[in-house]
Amino acid sequence: MAQDLYNTLMNLQCELVAERNLVNPEQISWLQYDILNILQPQASRPTVMSRQLGITQVKLSKNLKKLRELDYITQTPDANDRREITTALTPKGQQFLSDIATKHRELYDKACKVWSKEEQQQFMVQANKLIDLLRKERIADDQ
Repeated sequence: MAQDLYNTLMNLQCELVAERNLVNPEQISWLQYDILNILQPQASRPTVMSRQLGITQVKLSKNLKKLRELDYITQTPDANDRREITTALTPKGQQFLSDIATKHRELYDKACKVWSKEEQQQFMVQANKLIDLLRKERIADDQ
């Protein structure tokens, strides 16, 4: 039983990563994806983003540079404070997030096809238990 669970978890992880890679040709990192998500509703300043993400400005700056090189973001002097920089999504960055949202919807539709409503509920409860544990351990390790 334990080996079956182990294999199932590893296979699920591999399949989800493979699905992600289908819409991530530039191979951006999870942190870079989180940065793009922060910018989805509106432009932001690096000082605000580093606080939201809980990372140093140096780490954020390295990731912003990569996203600029990929043409996913643009950075301009802030209209209110020329010492600050405003970071926003480019059309290419917006399209990237749109493509990922489409892929998420396709994954959701597939899950709805293979699981009954009751099975979906059971999966959510069990998966959220594991997600919570993993998130707590990762956050504790970062501190």
